Amino acid sequence: MVRANGAVSLRELARVVQTSEVTVRRDVRALEAEGLLDRRHGGAVLPGGFTRESGFPQKSHLATAEKTAIADLAAGFVEEGEAIVVGAGTTTQELARRLARVPGLTVVTNSLLVAQALAHANRVEVVMTGGTLRGSNYALVGSGAEQSLQGLRVSRAFLSGSGLTAERGLSTSNMLSASVDRALVQAAAEVVVLADHTKLGTDTMFQTVPTDVITRLVTDEPPAHDDRAATELQALADQGVQIAVAGASGGSGNPGGDAVPPRQARALPGQRRQVPGAGLRTATVLGDAGVERARVADMRRR
Repeated sequence: MVRANGAVSLRELARVVQTSEVTVRRDVRALEAEGLLDRRHGGAVLPGGFTRESGFPQKSHLATAEKTAIADLAAGFVEEGEAIVVGAGTTTQELARRLARVPGLTVVTNSLLVAQALAHANRVEVVMTGGTLRGSNYALVGSGAEQSLQGLRVSRAFLSGSGLTAERGLSTSNMLSASVDRALVQAAAEVVVLADHTKLGTDTMFQTVPTDVITRLVTDEPPAHDDRAATELQALADQGVQIAVAGASGGSGNPGGDAVPPRQARALPGQRRQVPGAGLRTATVLGDAGVERARVADMRRR
């Protein structure tokens, strides 16, 4: 599966081979010892994966339930009539599908996949950057893309990437993609990062968004045994990043693109936040084994 897809998550492996993640992790460790693959947080990649970027076909099959849950939750942070930028990626593509029915929304993007998801949304205006097409992720990059973003100002940027650490922030393995993502960040008042738990603690070559620039992280709940992801989340929270955690069980979402957020999210200890968005109320924080639950009530869009 790794040879075919370039990367694979432990959850997906366990589902396919119908065994536990503990067993899969043991086997992955043995395969790494033989030099057949490299372990990554929550999954495995081909050897030398630090510099290698998986293409869209490979990424689209990784952590699909988690990406859906993240997109559902992230859609709730978008208000009617807002202007936002959405970067390239399979998670941001899922977000775009849920934004198709947000009235008066303007979306600036360098992603053909994001634009395609919104192409038939009558009440959403899509503005595309210029640039050179990267076929591996269907994104426009280069000086043309960066120049088209100069002078632009929007409320929020929604970005994904290859890895996220508290020490270095969001990163990607492609220099051209990183440069355009930095230009997208410069155009936004707030930066929202969409990253599933497999990217937490992973560091790749090119930094796109430093930690102190990230306003909010939208992610899924790491497995109970995943201490590394939990530690990384706490470290990000300690540096002021607002954490919104969506449960994968609520990630079936609406494939048709309804921008309806889930009813529940989680907050790390010490966080109380006002969630922006149409019809959203202040989260109520409840104690739960050291991790506070934030139940978001009345999150249906007007």
